[in-house]
Amino acid sequence: MQIVLATHNVHKVSELGAILSAAVEGLELLGYDGPEPVEDGTSYLENALIKARAAFAHTGLPSMADDSGIAVEILGGSPGIFSARWAGGRDNIANRRLLLAQLRDVVEEHRAAAFVCTIALVGPDGEASFTGIWPGRVAFEEQGEHGFGYDPVFIPEGFEVTAAELDPEVKNSMSHRALALEQLATYLNAIAN
Repeated sequence: MQIVLATHNVHKVSELGAILSAAVEGLELLGYDGPEPVEDGTSYLENALIKARAAFAHTGLPSMADDSGIAVEILGGSPGIFSARWAGGRDNIANRRLLLAQLRDVVEEHRAAAFVCTIALVGPDGEASFTGIWPGRVAFEEQGEHGFGYDPVFIPEGFEVTAAELDPEVKNSMSHRALALEQLATYLNAIAN
């Protein structure tokens, strides 16, 4: 079974390919070399579908894409789908600094947040989607060297350290992306049998 991952990020293809091939026998995750569509959806699902549909239309092969971000409760779910460009560009440090500045005067009990990841799968037999939610809270300052994006400011529920301070294997076993991938793997195994 071949599935195209609608991203030009080679690292992401190898990372997700390793996770999925361990969970789904005979799966080969392929990179995507087609045009990047404009992500102008208003939800994680819409943006994931835009990318997966574009890859399917370009390759003719079943295609998957994900969209993810951090949703902060006191900010009404923002940055949400705008997480990657929260400070105006694709600068992780600027995005984190802006978020921390926006929450500067917010006490710990009002800093609830969650990482959200939605994966869309588009193929000749239709479309499916899978969403993983990793609850936690926003830290008061950046800490940790692992991970990327908002990991240094996100403290997962049940922990007192940020996602960037967790061992990468621990993080990858419980993250929002891991939860969505687990649902996808279950679905792929069910349709393969």
